[in-house]
Amino acid sequence: MSDPGTPPAEPGPDPAASTASSRAKDHSPWNWLLFIPILVPLIPAFFNADSPRLFGFPRFYWLQLAYILLGVATTTVVYQMTKKRGGR
Repeated sequence: MSDPGTPPAEPGPDPAASTASSRAKDHSPWNWLLFIPILVPLIPAFFNADSPRLFGFPRFYWLQLAYILLGVATTTVVYQMTKKRGGR
């Protein structure tokens, strides 16, 4: 039971709605870098050969691992450049 002398509590902003709207407004040009690890593995000229071999593995196999490292590095750079800092 509430005290008749106190005004009813006003609902505050919905935290889920503000998070969704802040994500929707993130139009950073850094996000375009995320296309690099998607498009680079689609270029057949990079892996359409047997040499050079690395530890006995043909180029196709060790290049797949390099693509994973490229994706991790690109995602890390984009995250670091677009994360919200304290004063923003």
